Amino acid sequence: MPGQGEWVDSLDPANGERVGRFSAGGLAEAEAAIAAARRAFARPHWAQNPRLRQQVLLGWADALERETEPLAHLLTRENGKVLAQSRGEIERSVSAIRYYAGLARNLAGHALEIAPGEFATILKEPVGVAGLIIPWNAPVNLLIRSLAPALAAGCTAVIKPAPQTSLVTAAVLRTLTGVEGLPKGAVNLVLETGHAAARHLVAAPDVDMISFTGSTAVGSQIMADAAPTLKKLSLELGGKSCCIVFDDADIEDIAPKLVGAALAISGQQCVAARRILVQRSHLPAMKAALKRVLEAIKVGPGLADTAQMGPLIDRAAQNAVHARIEQAKAEADEVVVSGGVPGAEGAFLTPTLVAHENRQSFFCQEEIFGPLIVLEGFETEEDAVVRANDTVFGLSASVWTRDGARAWRVARALADGIVWINDHGRLNAEAAAGGYRRSGIGRLYGVEGLEDFQEAKQIFQSVGALDI
Repeated sequence: MPGQGEWVDSLDPANGERVGRFSAGGLAEAEAAIAAARRAFARPHWAQNPRLRQQVLLGWADALERETEPLAHLLTRENGKVLAQSRGEIERSVSAIRYYAGLARNLAGHALEIAPGEFATILKEPVGVAGLIIPWNAPVNLLIRSLAPALAAGCTAVIKPAPQTSLVTAAVLRTLTGVEGLPKGAVNLVLETGHAAARHLVAAPDVDMISFTGSTAVGSQIMADAAPTLKKLSLELGGKSCCIVFDDADIEDIAPKLVGAALAISGQQCVAARRILVQRSHLPAMKAALKRVLEAIKVGPGLADTAQMGPLIDRAAQNAVHARIEQAKAEADEVVVSGGVPGAEGAFLTPTLVAHENRQSFFCQEEIFGPLIVLEGFETEEDAVVRANDTVFGLSASVWTRDGARAWRVARALADGIVWINDHGRLNAEAAAGGYRRSGIGRLYGVEGLEDFQEAKQIFQSVGALDI
């Protein structure tokens, strides 16, 4: 592993070529960044100035939008996803910044009269210094869905991205740091190849809140490490999303949509469609339709015009995911589409589809972060819900039916933080998203996402009352 201060290559997962370099930091950089963020937060110029914060956010959105095309190309080269997905990620990020800019000047509290002449005023205040630990799979969008509400609330921030996408993270933040009005030290970036900086952010008393997106195992460790300081946590963790398809659904219409939801970012997405549950009478038709669509998927470099799915993030991920998929194929009732490593160059995997009935099998329970789909049958609404809820996760699910009442019955019975009806994977800045159970705590997006970066303060005063 490179030492602190050494230059590290960022590699294109499609071909192993060097995209650029970054300087690896560590504990010392994290300490300096936290100190800078604490100084910036202590001054009311930022934390108590919602009009300034709105202006900065709007300026950032405009600057980011102007750089959409070069940033999308950099994102594809560093992450591997197809260019259309990268463009969409930048566009959604611009929209999210503008949404939180709109909320920045509407951080309303309320006042209560407890008794005659006794008043309690409730103010919404920024939590303080926010530590943001950002993954590599959607590095622009997942950065901004934490950083934009943090800044709108009046927090300052220290950002620790995944090393695989350090370059695009730095490029996105350059569009922010050039905006007039952003105080020095309000936004800080620490790049590293190890974990020293991230661990220090979690444990440091001067960091008031951690926002993390990643695996359930790492989220659990963060909770343990943050316990001594009792800091606030927002954790979006693993998922094993089920798509429940009823017998009145149009199989030919929805099969390509399900494949698209399963293979976005090469299956490296927490809300990816991983289990497809189909009412028994339609199971053969769905199996045939999914097989047709999957076998036609064009896997290739994300910048290629014909590519529908790019590589995994790196060779280590390719090897780990491929090994788990091979184990799943060996244990599954039926291998419908047998994916694998298509060639020697790049971190590519072609998609795999297995059909299986035992939902306790590891590949029905474990989040395998890659292009694996499991097809299962069910009999009734109750059977579908029992199968879908039989998991430690609870991030997302979808229901596919023409019966509106059935869709709502099933959606209400599912133990997931997000349920789509006749859709899958749609996330919008206006609507809160997050998981039940081991899929996380807190919420991102929406007003609820902003509230995770706030504290509620009561100011009480007894002024007496006139008795006329």
